[in-house]
Amino acid sequence: TEQVVGWALDEMDRLLLARPEGHRMSVLDLGTGSGAIGLSVAKERPGTDVWLVDRSADALAVARANLSGLGMSGGRVRVLEGSWFDPLPEDLVGRVDVVISNPPYIAASEILDPSVVDWEPSQALVSGPDGLECHRQILSGASRWLADDGVVVLEIGATQAEAVVSLARDAGF
Repeated sequence: TEQVVGWALDEMDRLLLARPEGHRMSVLDLGTGSGAIGLSVAKERPGTDVWLVDRSADALAVARANLSGLGMSGGRVRVLEGSWFDPLPEDLVGRVDVVISNPPYIAASEILDPSVVDWEPSQALVSGPDGLECHRQILSGASRWLADDGVVVLEIGATQAEAVVSLARDAGF
């Protein structure tokens, strides 16, 4: 996950060079869970608007606590409950610089170590029969929300690179 944040920060820096002076970056952290990714981005790039989205009220309670603990309550980090892009305001369409996510990517048939299963809800781990259902949903919706040169940064399973690249191409990336 730290690598995902690093890639997102690098892409933000690259995009910022192409933006007009004073541009305020917008980042969506979809399936935010505890908020670790989005809050890391907000902490590292203070001039950024970050949207933390998750369908789990329990996960968002943790994200809000983490947000408060970092002293960033209110202001430029917003926490929204809902599935992927659903709770976002329409005025963000075509204006998002980076969509970032560590979505579930485990196939339903995959056997997981008890150290994982005992601590994570299955909805945060399992993504359909092939482990790619969440990636399909994110990639198919991202182009509507992204600025013309916006970027998607996704965490994937160790064997999923080729399949996710194919999904991205199919979605127009």
